[in-house]
Amino acid sequence: MSKKKSFPLRINEDVLKAVQHWAADDLRSVNAQLEYILREALWKSGRLKKPSPKQIIEKP
Repeated sequence: MSKKKSFPLRINEDVLKAVQHWAADDLRSVNAQLEYILREALWKSGRLKKPSPKQIIEKP
């Protein structure tokens, strides 16, 4: 699994509120929700390869 890095983000207040509500609905933190949204968009655009089920289950 890859190492996580910090990244400062400026975000529109209305967008942040919507993400906060979405995250709460999905029982995730805002940070985890943003990462989920970005990862899904990257997979759909073909810019990030989806991990195999085996990679998801395995832990270092």
